[in-house]
Amino acid sequence: MAVKIRLRRMGAKKNPFYRIVVADSRSPRDGRFIEELGYYNPLKDPVEIKIDREKALNWLSKGAQLTETVRALFNKAGIMNKPAGESQVKSS
Repeated sequence: MAVKIRLRRMGAKKNPFYRIVVADSRSPRDGRFIEELGYYNPLKDPVEIKIDREKALNWLSKGAQLTETVRALFNKAGIMNKPAGESQVKSS
């Protein structure tokens, strides 16, 4: 089963609000999903993004694929960056 982390559109007509969900890639955009990771509200000023970092990293470690839009949101939220506690190992 191919799992993707993608946006699920909510809200009224011309008033979009998105939930960031983990879903089977074969399910419809607003259909069944496995787990909700957060939300994205593009109409607020500034844009409102809330993502559960622990759940997101857990799903990424299991091999879930990000859509392009969700990848950009993760970068904005700082989820794709390495935590400050981890340092890169240098080979000599």
